[in-house]
Amino acid sequence: MADTEHIVSGTDMIALKGEVLAWCSELGFQRAGISDIDLKVAEGRLTEWLRRRFHGSMDYMERHGSKRSRPDELVPGTIRVISVRMDYLPEPQENAKRLLDDGASAYISRYALGRDYHKVLRGRLRALARRIEERVGGFGYRVFVDSAPVLEKALAEKAGNGWVGKHTNVIDRETGSWFFLGELYTDLPLTIDVPEQSHCGSCRACIDVCPTDAIVAPYSLDARKCISYLTIENKGAIPVKFRRSIGNRIYGCDDCQLFCPWNKFAKPTAEADFAPRHGLDRAQLTDLFLWSEATWLEKTEGSAIRRIGFERWLRNIAVALGNADSTPAVIAALHTRRNDESPLVAEHVQWAIEQHIEKKTTTENKHV
Repeated sequence: MADTEHIVSGTDMIALKGEVLAWCSELGFQRAGISDIDLKVAEGRLTEWLRRRFHGSMDYMERHGSKRSRPDELVPGTIRVISVRMDYLPEPQENAKRLLDDGASAYISRYALGRDYHKVLRGRLRALARRIEERVGGFGYRVFVDSAPVLEKALAEKAGNGWVGKHTNVIDRETGSWFFLGELYTDLPLTIDVPEQSHCGSCRACIDVCPTDAIVAPYSLDARKCISYLTIENKGAIPVKFRRSIGNRIYGCDDCQLFCPWNKFAKPTAEADFAPRHGLDRAQLTDLFLWSEATWLEKTEGSAIRRIGFERWLRNIAVALGNADSTPAVIAALHTRRNDESPLVAEHVQWAIEQHIEKKTTTENKHV
């Protein structure tokens, strides 16, 4: 971090904070706040979560030790965090609910339908840093967007940007939870905001609606059961016990947000970067399963979906096709990859085919 002593002595931090928040709004952030770096409570929760192995194969969650919960260890000199939010809901959430009921269509988590949010937020935060620099001169900072050991949800809560709900996502009373988070660590002694308090009350909608019972207790998520983890983070086979519960979700899961009462206030974003691309908000499973790797690379360019790779993409769709109605198109699509060169894909395709054989047998027995 830079030496900011000259900045502190010559700058009104209250006034600077007002300018910073105004610039955040101009740059497309729907809300921003300032927090200190005391994350002792969140650190205790993280330690317990890791102890229970709820992070599954996400070894990076424990790799950096206390740097995740102690910002000044990750970036020496940090004393404040500017936490920002950017809305991303691409369409009314009723559309997403209807899609979940259409077993022939692919459900992709709403956050991944448009441009990769890492790039969008990172660029805006860097622009914010440049504006601050123009105002005060050189200062110490570092930008983060879900790409380093940062407790972004705890920081957002401390900055007054919302509270961590029982599903472990951040919720705002006025707009719900369909937003991305980003942070700018800094050595500027900006005035801090009042932390938000929980307003979940006795509601347990997210807990009850979770397809795989991944929310094992209020504010406690076992990622190993979560469909987002199973379809994105998990690199191996999807455990058989979860496959039927996955339904038509081929990349992530939004159920805990879709059925959260606070999201009745959510509105579609005006951010063009988050608009659906290549028809992925209404694509048919059979069409996606027949894509070549070259087509997949073309259609997912600049998308967060790229991170799972083509093999896991096919693995996920195979499971969804196994859960779909037994139509000629579904059966034909599965047989095109029955002997896929990837053992991972072939195993999931075989499972899917067996589901349709089982459905056929059950139907025939009913008519005997």
